[in-house]
Amino acid sequence: MTQQYDYLVIGGGSGGIASARRAASYGASVLLIEANRMGGTCVNVGCVPKKTMWNASAIAERLRDAPGYGFSLERTDFDWAKIKHARDAHIARLNGIYHRGLDQSGVDKVEGYAHFESPGRIVVNDFTYSAEHILIATGSRPIVPPVAGAELGITSDGFFELEQLPKKVVTVGAGYIAVELAGVLRGLGAEVTMVLRRDAFLRTFDATVRETLMEASEASGIHFRRRSQVAALEKTNSGIGVRLESGEHIQDVDCVLWAVGRSSNSSNLQLERAGVETNGYGGITTDDFQNTNVKGIYAVGDVTGRKALTPVAIAAGRRLADRLFGQQSDAALDYENIPSVVFSHPPIGTVGMTEDEAREHFGDDIKVYSARFTNMYYAVLEHKIPTVVKLVTHGAEEKIVGCHILGDGADEMIQGFAVAVKMGARKKDFDNTVAIHPTAAEELVTLK
Repeated sequence: MTQQYDYLVIGGGSGGIASARRAASYGASVLLIEANRMGGTCVNVGCVPKKTMWNASAIAERLRDAPGYGFSLERTDFDWAKIKHARDAHIARLNGIYHRGLDQSGVDKVEGYAHFESPGRIVVNDFTYSAEHILIATGSRPIVPPVAGAELGITSDGFFELEQLPKKVVTVGAGYIAVELAGVLRGLGAEVTMVLRRDAFLRTFDATVRETLMEASEASGIHFRRRSQVAALEKTNSGIGVRLESGEHIQDVDCVLWAVGRSSNSSNLQLERAGVETNGYGGITTDDFQNTNVKGIYAVGDVTGRKALTPVAIAAGRRLADRLFGQQSDAALDYENIPSVVFSHPPIGTVGMTEDEAREHFGDDIKVYSARFTNMYYAVLEHKIPTVVKLVTHGAEEKIVGCHILGDGADEMIQGFAVAVKMGARKKDFDNTVAIHPTAAEELVTLK
């Protein structure tokens, strides 16, 4: 027996849930399939618990700064178990909220792993479901490299299972996950070493903010092993030994964190039965309207390998439902000028092209405005953390094609500036905006 729906959604992460609920709001019959906790990576082992730990680390930094502002603190002990318990309880509440939201929207749910039987039919728990429209929103998973002893390390998923703060950590990777978790751990007091395959991390980000963040990271006490790769992990009497291909050994390590990338969760879907094409990394190929190569099958979010950000998955999923069930034939997500943040220490906020990208695209027809300064917060403190702001403009009108911020508050600042960039703001539009003083954000409207 086969049960028929208008819309089958495989994956209960941010994109899948958003699309399912939007489709149901138009009257479509919808079934959502999820094998694990509702909410996907972001809610359970990604941006939500990560931000909680980043907040904890930021508080630790403020406590260290407190004496410089005249406060005398006798105790600043940190209880990892306490914040973990509170964080996990918050996530459990969010899981429940997602379940209730789907129920309120009239979306049916089934728990289990789905695979295709044919283009319009999927199987879950030996039961077959069919639909004219099927969305794949199964997300991604961390990669563990094929090195000896790799199982001794953990991924970002395992980070959220840690029961106590490790004292000595080695992170392997150069992307935003490696940078964020290394910063969290260092801020909370761990000794951290980052192993980088090349000279720098965050290589796709603007060079100015990337290089400044590396300076700040080193100043905070993070150690770097540049142009290095892990050859093997070894269990020792005093923890984990990390052997690099250079021959160097890092001894007495409590935690090795693999952050070398993520792969699309598509391998168990039996996509070949439906004829769905993937790229070399398992990512499902889609066009501007989230269509795969097979009529009636779509994909959004990390499984596509395209702008792996939660708000992107949500927006793409909703627009897809608008197009399929809301009679909005042109509904599609514009993937240009999508803002993003790295919750590093200090954070990065960015939207649009980097300077290098703009030069490659426009040649010499660009002009760059930038400033580096010390946030007023540090004026009375002995240690100083830099702030950098940068605008990349193009043409005689100096249209802003890139905006990049590194420094305290960058994560909150970039949202408003992203609206301006998305609307096509020019440098003179920023110049004509009265500054708010004294703030770091005012530097972006006073650049010369």
